[in-house]
Amino acid sequence: MIRKCESDEFDTICAIINDAAQAYKGVIPADCWKEPYMPEEELRNEIDSGVVFWGWYEAGELIGVMGIQRVKDVSLIRHAYVRTAKQRQGIGKKLLERLISETARPMLIGTWAAAVWAIRFYEQHGFKLVSEEEKDRLLERYWSVSERQIQTSVVLADQRWFSASRHSADS
Repeated sequence: MIRKCESDEFDTICAIINDAAQAYKGVIPADCWKEPYMPEEELRNEIDSGVVFWGWYEAGELIGVMGIQRVKDVSLIRHAYVRTAKQRQGIGKKLLERLISETARPMLIGTWAAAVWAIRFYEQHGFKLVSEEEKDRLLERYWSVSERQIQTSVVLADQRWFSASRHSADS
């Protein structure tokens, strides 16, 4: 079952993120890694800035989370994580499909350039990498991340974004 996460699930959301984020350890640049990957205060700041988490539940237990955040004229997919023991079972796909259906806005996703599995996942679901120049512009416009994270990240966009950006370029 998929539903919006409740505020009393904060600790579980944080635990899922930090469990699943272990996949990035040793993959992303060492100067971008921290323990825990997402401290509670950072997660609170993300929620306070408008990230709404949706969860996948099995037998009443929260197994995976994916956030969506409306920023200006787009929706961002934020913090998509599934418990390590439950990965590769289609949970991420189902969460992504649900969040895509929740908005008519163009969608963007930022992830680490070295996280080839994450890039492949989003590409398999219709997202495409934007150019390096466009990536820098988008990360500065829609995210609050460090210059180092901008250097080591990629942005993927859905067809709505590409259609809207071509349309605005033609105007």
